[in-house]
Amino acid sequence: MTTSGDDEVLGRVYDARLARRLLRYVRPYRGIVAGAVVLLCIEGGLQLVGPALTRHVIDVALPARAAGVVTTAAALFALTLVLQFAAGYGETVLTGLLGQHVMRDLRTELFARLQRLPVAFYDRNPVGRLVTRVTSDVEALNELFTAGVVAGLGDLFTLVAIGVMMLVVDWRLSLAAFAVMPFVLLASRVFQTRVRGSYREIRTRLARINAFVQERLTGLRVVQLFGRERAERTRFRRLNDDHLDAHLRSIRIYALYFPVIEILTTVALASLVVSASSRVGAPGAGGLSVGTVAAFLQLVRRFFQPLQDLSEKFNILQGAMAASERIFALLDEPLESGSPSTLDARRSTLAPADVEASARVPAEGGRVGAPNAHGVTVEFQDVWFTYGDATAADPQWVLRGVSFRVAPGETLALVGHTGAGKTTVVSLLLRFYEPQRGRILVDGADIRELPLDELRARIGFVQQDIFLFAGDVASNVRLGAALTDAEVQAAAARVGADRVVERLPDGWHHQLGERGASLSVGERQLLAFARAIAADPGLLVLDEATSAVDSEAEARIQAALATLMRGRTTIAIAHRLSTIVAADAILVLHHGQVVERGRHAELLARDGLYARLYRLQVAQAAEASRPAA
Repeated sequence: MTTSGDDEVLGRVYDARLARRLLRYVRPYRGIVAGAVVLLCIEGGLQLVGPALTRHVIDVALPARAAGVVTTAAALFALTLVLQFAAGYGETVLTGLLGQHVMRDLRTELFARLQRLPVAFYDRNPVGRLVTRVTSDVEALNELFTAGVVAGLGDLFTLVAIGVMMLVVDWRLSLAAFAVMPFVLLASRVFQTRVRGSYREIRTRLARINAFVQERLTGLRVVQLFGRERAERTRFRRLNDDHLDAHLRSIRIYALYFPVIEILTTVALASLVVSASSRVGAPGAGGLSVGTVAAFLQLVRRFFQPLQDLSEKFNILQGAMAASERIFALLDEPLESGSPSTLDARRSTLAPADVEASARVPAEGGRVGAPNAHGVTVEFQDVWFTYGDATAADPQWVLRGVSFRVAPGETLALVGHTGAGKTTVVSLLLRFYEPQRGRILVDGADIRELPLDELRARIGFVQQDIFLFAGDVASNVRLGAALTDAEVQAAAARVGADRVVERLPDGWHHQLGERGASLSVGERQLLAFARAIAADPGLLVLDEATSAVDSEAEARIQAALATLMRGRTTIAIAHRLSTIVAADAILVLHHGQVVERGRHAELLARDGLYARLYRLQVAQAAEASRPAA
């Protein structure tokens, strides 16, 4: 899937491969489909009753002045209308159920897939475009099942039934009525072609609106801070106007098509009347009765209605094929190797002991027990990485031959200028990305061979940019793990987050806004520490995790971490070098390479890059603490 252009490609009107994949979602509901088709056929067959009754009444009952026959015909016609209503109601309910069930299944599968796609996929695809896949594209498939395929089968059945009846009653009148069919087909073809282009424009512009709105709302604080409201409103108005124009073009096409079909239907009726005028009352086999002509007028009117509907069904089919192509392209995106859906083949080849070890991976919402009781050994072996194309003539390497080893109970600190590659090291360890060269080992195993759930369950990650979900405070600390309230509260108390909770109106049940907007950055970081501690990880990864807390809170966190890190492995990214002076090893990164390594005192004694960075920060801190003149 690409970041642009995929909304503009409609593909074929009908793709058998895509249709077969769609049928997989319909198959569990084949009973509903069968019921809807039966009701549609009943509804189509009942449309023949009215013309037949009209012919009988005019040709038989009225000349004989048989009031009873007329009353019986009227009662039968009324019963037919009731049955048509019942069949139409049942068909609408069943096709609605079918569409909603298929939509639910597809959206569930799409969301599950989106959660398992690698982070690199989201670097290439705007979130707004993906939201369009899960919402609008799935809705297009709902329309296919509710008003498209099943209803189209009903229209085809009605067309065939009416056409056969017309030919049986009088083939010459039928030919007169069918004379306009080439023009109907031509108008339908032009309509389909124009609507196809209009539909493509609508889909493209809708995806652009979704992407724009999602990005601006996510960055709303920046927009407001820099006074960009008017400029962004102007840009949105342009996108919205483009979307409106595309819809208006579609409306104009529909506004032209249906009157054209009405005119052609009227021409067909006029042709029928002209053809019948010389034969009404004529003796012999070529003669026609008035009732036959009246029945034919009704049949012709009912014959052209499904033709209009089928043209609309064509448009629905076109849109659904385009939507399904995009949806299945998303479902076909390769998952991260090591995700649960890619492990079945691997686990079938494991020895019993390995299978038992894999079984310790928790189900969603569970916890890992034994694997986190002790720290883990992490080793980078000559790791190279670029976010671009590694096969290019001159790749822009972010990491260049990075190697290090950190054992249980040790703390490794990563320092360096912005862009030196510190966060990339963590991203590779968490398997958000894959290195192009070299290996990353955890307890001697290549992390590419480990199940992702098992790897990440061993890691407690505290970021500088904290993400909290909308929901209560306790659920954000627990994060789906099987923790008791006491365990959650104890984890919070260890880092002082309990004081944050005590100040909230509803305590642990206080509902947070999106991304924890009702809390300060420092309060969110304290809750993130509580979340990491509650998970009892074997490996702590700290990405400048105390940057937004005050000195008192930082001291409490450092004291809690000192206890927590005992026997465990810690990798810390630090911008404030005063927080990592006690680290067992410090790696100094510069342009993606390890240029220095050692303890704090050793690196100061070398008087290299680390020493310069440390002196610069000390000087800045002293300047900041100096009282103003």
